[in-house]
Amino acid sequence: MGMNQDAAELWDKFWRDDKGRIVIWQTPNLPLIGWAVFTIASLIFNSGSAASTILTWLAVVALLYWAYLEIFKGVNYFRRLLGVIVLILNIISIINLLH
Repeated sequence: MGMNQDAAELWDKFWRDDKGRIVIWQTPNLPLIGWAVFTIASLIFNSGSAASTILTWLAVVALLYWAYLEIFKGVNYFRRLLGVIVLILNIISIINLLH
C-alpha cells in the first residue's frame, strides 16, 4: 500500500495547492498581464523599429519574471512545471531574437 499512497500523494502535490484545491488556471498576475500588454503593443509598431524592439524585450522580461515566480512560488508541481516549460521556451525565443 505504500507505493500507491506515495503515488497518490505525488498526484495530489502535482495538481492541488496547500488547501487541497485543484489549481490549473489562476487569475493572471501582473507579470503575465505586462507580457500580454507589451506583446500586443509591440505589434502596433513596425517590426524592427526601436519602439517595437523595446516593447518586445519588455515582454520577454515580464514573461521571464512570471516563469521565475511559478518555478519558485508555484502553488503545486503543475504550476512549477509550467514555469519551467515557459522559461525554456522563452530562452529559445531570446536566442532567436538575438540572431
